[in-house]
Amino acid sequence: MPPEHRDAVTDVLLVRHGEVVPADPEHPHPVLEDGQGDPPLSPLGRVQAEAVGRRLRDAGLHAVYVTTLRRTVETAQPLLDATGLQPRVERDLRELHLGEWEDGLVLQRLAQGDPLAARVVAEQRWDLIPGAEPAAALAARVRGSLQRIAAAHPGERVAVFTHGGVIAQALALATGSPPFGFLSGRNASLSQVVLAGERWTLRRFNDTAHLADDLSRVGVPLT
Repeated sequence: MPPEHRDAVTDVLLVRHGEVVPADPEHPHPVLEDGQGDPPLSPLGRVQAEAVGRRLRDAGLHAVYVTTLRRTVETAQPLLDATGLQPRVERDLRELHLGEWEDGLVLQRLAQGDPLAARVVAEQRWDLIPGAEPAAALAARVRGSLQRIAAAHPGERVAVFTHGGVIAQALALATGSPPFGFLSGRNASLSQVVLAGERWTLRRFNDTAHLADDLSRVGVPLT
């Protein structure tokens, strides 16, 4: 890459938030004004957040971004404490809105063999769910948000604490993969995209090397 273009490259580390407290019909998660669920991290999620902080504290970060949902802020907090960086909130990287299937209902319906849930997976379309965010709207806000971050950080490395659906969308945009091609990323995993103008390059996906010791210590199978 020519030197004059190298300075414009932005290295973006996409961090999926840690595990959240499971959905419980008797104790529902907090819900924001727009109807989107906002659960906190579980005890394991907090362990994962500490592992992410150790992994990235010496990564040469220039900025740390979080979304409006608390699970990203809680996952980023150990890194923020270690580096002294202040979080920057990027609303457009919040998780996709699942309409009537918020707060864990997608997983429940999949487990129950719901025919509409089967269609969602087969056709790779979240917007089949009543009230869910349209696919084009999700793609547009993810692209626009990451392009804004890149424009603000030419030649720099940033960490973006975000959500599984958003990371899958970002990597689909980078690679041209099917929409659900990157939905298998684990909680607190790292993915990496390098942005150079309109050109996005995937460098890594679902990197969990920092989680092995922590997960084994709390008795979670390494699968």
